[in-house]
Amino acid sequence: MDALLQQVSQTSPLEAAGVLFSVLYLVLAIRESLWCWPCAFVSSVLTIVVMAGARLYSEAALNVFYAAMAVYGYVQWRYGGRREGRAELPIGTWPLRTHAFAIGGSLVLAAGIGWWLARHTQAAFPYADAFVTVGSVVTTYMVAKKILENWLYWLIIDSLSAYLYFGRELYLYVGLFVLYLVLVVLGWVRWRSDWRTQREAVA
Repeated sequence: MDALLQQVSQTSPLEAAGVLFSVLYLVLAIRESLWCWPCAFVSSVLTIVVMAGARLYSEAALNVFYAAMAVYGYVQWRYGGRREGRAELPIGTWPLRTHAFAIGGSLVLAAGIGWWLARHTQAAFPYADAFVTVGSVVTTYMVAKKILENWLYWLIIDSLSAYLYFGRELYLYVGLFVLYLVLVVLGWVRWRSDWRTQREAVA
């Protein structure tokens, strides 16, 4: 607790702002608000700088992707539903085959990236860092497409992320991801309820 309080007192305005916009993004995403994506963009840009300074290079690169996906996600949520005659993109699900491909492919790719980072960089926790990066890429795409199961993926990824940040003594980010885990559960419950309502409306 003392270490956490010390970290909070030494937190830069840049890191604090990144955390604030990250929380706003997730809260708004749970509510299926388009404003989640502008918050995600700002958070990503700020986090790139923080992660690069902590030598979590995959995390820094991941947030470059997040910034691009914030733009893509906004467009998808705003206009994606028009193909189905809807005002907005509906919540969908993936079949088991797609999940198997996504998970298996992520593990293989993460192992390769982790091996490269371990041999050619000073990256902290190269394999775990690589898995979080690859898994987050896949799961962020799921959020942009409003795939229900994204919340289950985030449950695993955010748990591992909290471990990574604890190892690098980024205690404010540890607290952020513990909060994320609570919000992820709330997101799963909210989206699952909305998905069932959508199915009943179609039926």
